[in-house]
Formats: sequence, C-alpha cells, structure tokens
Amino acid sequence: MTVRNIMNSKRDLYKRFVTFGAAMLLLGALTGIFALVWYHSYVDAIVLPFYRRGNWVLIAIYCLLTALFFKVYGGFKLGYLKKTDMLYSQTISMACVNVVTYFLISLIGRDFMDASPILFMTLADLGFIFLWTLFTGKVYFVLYPPRKLIILYGSHQAAALVLKMSQRVDKYMICESVSINESEEVIREQLLKYEGVIICDIPAELRNDYLKFCFENSLRAYIAPKISDIIVRGADDIRLFDTPLLLCRNYGLDFEQRFIKRIFDVVFSLIALVPAMPFMLISAIAVKLYDRGPVLYKQKRLTIDHKEFYVYKFRSMIVDAEKDGKPRLASEEDDRITPVGKILRKFRIDEFPQLLNILKGDMSVVGPRPERPELTEEYKKEMPEFEYRLKVKAGLTGYAQVTGVYDTSPYDKLKMDLMYIENYSVRMDLQIILMTLKTMLFPGKTNAETEEGILPEFTNTSAKKENDE
Repeated sequence: MTVRNIMNSKRDLYKRFVTFGAAMLLLGALTGIFALVWYHSYVDAIVLPFYRRGNWVLIAIYCLLTALFFKVYGGFKLGYLKKTDMLYSQTISMACVNVVTYFLISLIGRDFMDASPILFMTLADLGFIFLWTLFTGKVYFVLYPPRKLIILYGSHQAAALVLKMSQRVDKYMICESVSINESEEVIREQLLKYEGVIICDIPAELRNDYLKFCFENSLRAYIAPKISDIIVRGADDIRLFDTPLLLCRNYGLDFEQRFIKRIFDVVFSLIALVPAMPFMLISAIAVKLYDRGPVLYKQKRLTIDHKEFYVYKFRSMIVDAEKDGKPRLASEEDDRITPVGKILRKFRIDEFPQLLNILKGDMSVVGPRPERPELTEEYKKEMPEFEYRLKVKAGLTGYAQVTGVYDTSPYDKLKMDLMYIENYSVRMDLQIILMTLKTMLFPGKTNAETEEGILPEFTNTSAKKENDE
C-alpha cells in the first residue's frame, strides 16, 4: 500500500464528518428561519396559542420534514450531485416542506392563515440554499479534489463509461487506462499509482482477483456490474449450519409484496386522479382543438409474464404519424410531434391516462416501462436477459426513468430495472414517485419512448452485452 493511498484513506475517514456538518448547518439554518417566521407572524395569530413546548414541537416537526424531503431528493449529497442537480433537489424539497407546513399551520389555526410569511420564508430559504451550495461546494473541492483514477478494461465498451465519468471533472480525473491483456505485474504496478480504479468489462475470474488486490491495498474500486452481480445483490443471507449461503429466489416479488403493491397502486391511482383530472381535461381539449384528431391512442405493450395489454396515452403526434410505413425513433425534434404534444411530453402529462391502466391491473405505479412486443424481441436477440424485467408488472414510472438520461443504453436501462426488482420495497416506490415529481418539474434530457408504432433502429453497439464469463 502506497503512502499516497494511506493518506487518502485517512482523509476519507473525515469526509462523512464534513458532509454531515455541512448538512447540519443547512438544516439548522432553515429551521431557524422557520422559527423566526413562526414566532413573528403566526404565534399571536393562533386562536389558542401554544405554550413554550408546543412551539418547540412544531419547530421540531418542521426540522424533521425538511430532513426527510432533503434525504429523499438528495439535497444533502454534497460532492455527489452536480451543483445544478443539488439546487433542483433542494428547491423542490423546500417547496414541498413549506407547502405541507402552511397547511399544518392552517390546521392549527383552524382557518387558512396568511400565506405571505411562508412565501417570503421560501425566498429566504432559497437564497440561503444558493449561498450554502456555492460555499460548501468550493470548500469541499478544496478538501477533496477530483480523484485520480485508472481504468482497467477488457473491451472498447468501457469508453462509454469513461465518457460519462469524465463529465464530472469535479469528482473524477481519469488519468490512464490499462488493458486486461497486459501482464499481471504491469497491471498491479499501474493500479498502485492512483487513488482508485474503474473495473469495466473484464472476465469474472480476473475481476475477482483484482477486487481482492484492491481490498488488500485499500484501493477504491468502481465496478460496472453485470446482470449476475445485480441478481446476487438481491440475494438473502442464510446459513446452513456453519456455512454461509446466498439465496437468490429469482421469481420477482413474493405474494405479500404483490398484494401490498396492488393495494398501493389502487389507492395511489385513485388519489392521483383527483389533482390530475384538471390537467387531463385541459390536455384532452388542447389535443382535440389542434387538429380535430383523436385525443387518446392505444398501443400494444408487454407486462408481467409476457402478458399483452393496450397502454393509453394522450396523442402527442400528428394523426397517422407512421403512414409512410417506416418505423423511426421519435426524437425530441421530430417534426411529427405537434406543438401541444411537445408540451405534454416535456412535463410527462401524456402519460396521465395510464392511471386507468393501473386501476385495470395492467400496470403498476412503479416498475419497468412497458415495451412493445416487437421491440422486446429485437432486444432479446442481443440481450437474452431482457425478458427478466417481465417478472413484475410494467410501471408508469421506474428507477430507470428517474436515474437515466436521453442516451442511456438499453443494456444499462435493463440493469437499472433489475436493480429495482431485486431491491423492491414500498419505501423505494415512494422515493421513485417523489423523484418522478422532480423530473416533471425540472425536465431534462430523457429517453424518448416509442409511440404509435415508432420503432427505434436497433444497433448492436447500444445493447452489446458485457463479458459475463
């Protein structure tokens, strides 16, 4: 173990303390701002004002709400998220907390209280958040500059991962690459020169050897997982006498999980239809008035156990978008997308009719996005594991949708879907739903979905499997 790695490992011991301290500073300041607003604007306006401890309890509740929403949206992930992503996360977290707080205060006051103090408080919160993000970001960068990494690769498939990691120059600095075809002595010598190694697309046996080497030398390792790795991560720990075992059940969700998930789906979709109905009505009128064509369209998709169903969406393209008989990928600048359709797609409003699919039982609120049967067959030619995602119901939103970007490869999306299946929990569903709200409010480059027979051209490079030997 090199002196540099020893120093880096010791430095990393204090990283959580630094990030925790920064988070507590932010949480304390936001709670303090609320306390000032509460005592200044609302205490005397309450018909039956609280005693001292009652005020403290309400302030503590606000602190807890803030911590929960920031935790869900990643508002405390200093050094992990980009500054812009962190600001987005903190903005929506603050908005949610203050809206809930206003209704809580109104409930206590037994009337709709004056909302202007909450609005001014929100502006003050956002101002402090902006300053906090800039200041702590600079301090963090000084204390923890980008890690100097080396990539250990087995094929050119690693290039895509390197390109993505290179976009975070504030976090990673990829200095060198070494092929698995080099001698073991050369590889080990090269690895020890850096703070960490990216292991991508190398045979499993060799990967295990180098993982043990990294562990022995306290060398940080970033690993591109294989499908088998994701399945193992979802395994249960059991013991046969004195022998530890990993149990992979491999049947998706059990009966209890499916039952709970179905109840959650029905309750959520019924509740969601109430606020969604005005948007759905306006969208339907806008689609109809634009070209007098049909408001909805349906398309055959696959759900659990290869069952076929018709998915419903608001029509966002011109009528007969595929009349030339040439299936094409629906890009963001596709001239077949109507002006109304662009707005519906941008804010995901075109997906709202799928709440009816959820009530029917065809879909779930959270799960892998449903694919067309033809597209599934194409993907299976290059990725036989693609049908693994059919072990659960298709979803209105999913882990791949809230974490992926426009150019996420089908194979990486498959990995994310399997990570969801293997780690399913109600808590995870709630977190994905809240992250979907963030995606709707701050839409970025997301994966375009196929519509009305628009079938993307399948390329071998986009879905080529990693070496699973």
